[in-house]
Amino acid sequence: MDISLSRRALLGATAGAGVVTALSAIPADAHGKHPSWPKHDKQLYTWARDTWISLEAMADEKSGLVADNIDGKLTTRSGYTSPTNIGGYLWSCIVARDLGIISVKKSVTLIRRTLTSLARMEKHEPSGMFYNWYDEATGAVLHTWPTDGSPVYPFVSSVDMGWLGAALHLVGNADPFNCRAARKLFDDMRWDMFYDKSFGPVVGDGHTGGIWGGFWTEDPAPSMVVPLLPSAIGKGPDVWYTPNHYDTTISEARMVTYLGIFRRQLPDKVYFSTYRTFPPDFDWQEMPPVGDWSTQLGARFYEGAYTYRGFQVVPGWGGSMFEELMPDLFVPEAKWAPKSWGRNHPLHVRAQREHGLDDAKYGYWGFSPCSDPAGGYREYGVDALGMNPAGYFSDQEKTDYHWNKPPTAYGDGVVTPHAAFLAMAYEPKNATTNLKKLQKNFDSYGKGGFYDAVAVRSGTVAKRHLSLDQSMIMGALGNVMLWGRLRTYFATRQVERALRPVIGLEEFNVGG
Repeated sequence: MDISLSRRALLGATAGAGVVTALSAIPADAHGKHPSWPKHDKQLYTWARDTWISLEAMADEKSGLVADNIDGKLTTRSGYTSPTNIGGYLWSCIVARDLGIISVKKSVTLIRRTLTSLARMEKHEPSGMFYNWYDEATGAVLHTWPTDGSPVYPFVSSVDMGWLGAALHLVGNADPFNCRAARKLFDDMRWDMFYDKSFGPVVGDGHTGGIWGGFWTEDPAPSMVVPLLPSAIGKGPDVWYTPNHYDTTISEARMVTYLGIFRRQLPDKVYFSTYRTFPPDFDWQEMPPVGDWSTQLGARFYEGAYTYRGFQVVPGWGGSMFEELMPDLFVPEAKWAPKSWGRNHPLHVRAQREHGLDDAKYGYWGFSPCSDPAGGYREYGVDALGMNPAGYFSDQEKTDYHWNKPPTAYGDGVVTPHAAFLAMAYEPKNATTNLKKLQKNFDSYGKGGFYDAVAVRSGTVAKRHLSLDQSMIMGALGNVMLWGRLRTYFATRQVERALRPVIGLEEFNVGG
């Protein structure tokens, strides 16, 4: 049976004082236990409360749609939003409710406002999928970018839809007042719209298939030359699919695969269509992989890993924290796949920590795409943990890592707080110490919580908040403080029956 809260208990809860009343209606957790309610760690609670302040400031009062970002003073919203932003706001409302930061009544009102806007917003009707950019005040699809007037071609992003889909499924289980509206939106979504059945390793008479990056519903030329292709679901007009696929295992895009498998819209074998590492005969790699070939569900793939600081870890495309750990906010990967994710998640966190403290000697750690303290947005990560030959780098100077010629020094390292919060599930003391140092030693904290990034050698701070990054902080704290609460809401018995047997098959070639 799916997790839900009783109406009577929810109505009795108020911010701060009555949260235990509401939470006591929740059945036993995923481990079959019903632990005593926590005494809030004051520091974690303060961080969660202040982070929520920034998210509330980003949400339009009428539409309930959250802006992509806001300045550090919480006065100027970006003027645009995306499905990922909206999804992050929804699960943050649930966390804020369960931590007692807002009342149940307020959470119901906020979530209803957002879902009402989603229900009337323009989308790709045949698949039930939303476009990637909207005006957060009106919910209108953007055709012109607010900051520079450049054209925007209506695009549906698979990875962004994965986060909105995850949030809607979660709300459908966590909020009995809004469950029907959330489930209607979620049930209308066709994840096979992103499925390219001709992609990936050969299995029997066909391929494993793979996940397209997304599709345009209008010709994006001259911005990109892509062919017009039939819709993957056989409904609606032809679309312009992206030329790229999400083909690395360590990627935030695996949420799309999870949703498609548990909805029975994608075959189980698609999980094994992605690269753990590139095969060793790809001789242009910055790091030679170690491993061997493996076969699961008929798919043959290279079970590879990279070696960093004497231990082996499966890399992502860019070596960033959210590639590794964002899906783990919802799917209990370490528990369901103890020989793969259960090993890799703590190793990735260890690698990021050792990179920041021992290798680059920044004194701080936590590397993931974020606001660039030099301006704009940039992809940061640990180059040694990334398959991308162009690299996600940990410093502004883009210091490159190569296995046989490692750097002797690094530049101005850029640390983002959300990466340390994601790591908290695996190294709670180290992550908390790191965050306390960031708060103490830099002008890195405002009334809306941590600012988005710090260049730790120059002390330059990106003084703005991104709704995605703030919602990752809320999700991480919800799990750490409330025994995996988001996983409990998301990972229903239906989800477990579909996913656990698939992801539990594999053993990563990691450790040391």
